[in-house]
Amino acid sequence: MHCALLCHPDTPARRVDQVQVSLALDGAMVTLVWRIAPAASVAMPAPAPAVRTDGLWQRTCVELFAAPAGAAGYVEFNLAPGGAWAAYRFDGYRAGMAALDLRADPVIATAIADDALVLTAQLALDALPPGPIDLGLSAVIEEVDGTKSYWAVAHPAGAPDFHHPETRQLSLALGRGIS
Repeated sequence: MHCALLCHPDTPARRVDQVQVSLALDGAMVTLVWRIAPAASVAMPAPAPAVRTDGLWQRTCVELFAAPAGAAGYVEFNLAPGGAWAAYRFDGYRAGMAALDLRADPVIATAIADDALVLTAQLALDALPPGPIDLGLSAVIEEVDGTKSYWAVAHPAGAPDFHHPETRQLSLALGRGIS
């Protein structure tokens, strides 16, 4: 699956003009690749230990939200270009937040290719809810001049809100392919 993210109209980017994401399943792994262009416009967080870290959304970070199809509960992953990550579970819309226990930490790699910042993240498939799931892919982009923009597959009305169910517009039928 491959999709372009849309910049929230209330938070226009100054120089970043493209955020794309691809997702692939390979055995027991999910591989996500975010391409953010132009790379020179992106403020890169300092390299950080590849450990669970709160507050990543305050700087450049990419995110994945996944919920069992039609369910209120969901999981959230924050993945920073510097290597830090976070994972949470929610019982409902912004309710019942707790750290998500993972069998394996996400693996994050960052590179520059064709004038794009390329962030590749691998997650164990069992970190996602079982069965058909609704997905939301998003990104918080901080530019070198301090401008912040919020990118997602879809945006609900109002302020940027990646937790909102309307942002989960993609479907993943585990074991049966991507739609």
